[in-house]
Amino acid sequence: MTPRLSAWLLPLACTVLLAACSGTGLLNAVTPAIGVTRQVGLAYGAHPRQQLDVYLPATPAADGPQPVVLFFYGGSWNRGERAQYRFVGEVLAGAGIVTAIADYRLYPEVRYPDFLDDSAAALAYVHRHLGEWGGDAGQLFVAGHSAGAYNAAMLALDPRWLGGQGLTPAILAGWAGLAGPYDFIPVVNPEVRPVFHHPDTPPESQPIHHADGSPPALIVAAREDELVNPQRNAVQLAERLEAQGTPVRLRLYDRVGHATLVGALAWPLRWLAPVRDDLVGFIRGSGGS
Repeated sequence: MTPRLSAWLLPLACTVLLAACSGTGLLNAVTPAIGVTRQVGLAYGAHPRQQLDVYLPATPAADGPQPVVLFFYGGSWNRGERAQYRFVGEVLAGAGIVTAIADYRLYPEVRYPDFLDDSAAALAYVHRHLGEWGGDAGQLFVAGHSAGAYNAAMLALDPRWLGGQGLTPAILAGWAGLAGPYDFIPVVNPEVRPVFHHPDTPPESQPIHHADGSPPALIVAAREDELVNPQRNAVQLAERLEAQGTPVRLRLYDRVGHATLVGALAWPLRWLAPVRDDLVGFIRGSGGS
């Protein structure tokens, strides 16, 4: 196989595998960890799933403490584990961002809102320890993909969750949601229905009902996402936040789907959409519009 053909086939293979929801292991394997160190299995609670991994830029920034982001993965609150998203940590830490990736309890062990309590506890842990990692408390972000974007949005928009940790969303310099569901009543996804107590899903469980102001936001989605409607979710939330004076960056991408959007953070799929550049630019720019 020629180098040119190999260079063309690898991104194509990654695209196909990730679209089939089995490609994160491949992206982990091909994402270089150059300039990144890792701390694994830091416990933010007593449950085995209340743990996180931290990815650190190997070389401290010459201009002082570095931005910090806590990332939550998706999986319909039914599945997923932080090790599957090592590529996210390595990509962002490689860009000079201290990155934590957290597990949280899943259905059927828990339902809404227990995983939000976990998410808030994880963020409180990061907030307490970020100085030990060379992080800047004034540049703390929360982000996520799909169900993880929902978790991130709720921490940023609804003060109940961080309030349980003695904190407020004011600790955040911003938040980023990748292909997130923010307005999904009535729940139609059969995997998600029991998670949110269908048919008695509480209206206050929806991020859209808390869009009365938030830290600066980056909201991105696939224009043709067949799992999470981008107009109802990403566009509508961005419009409501902007109407309340929140600085928002809205990005809709054409060549990605629900799964490949997060995969485009890694170099084999980066040609699909500028997800990495948009996310890194937002974080390193300390949010804002």
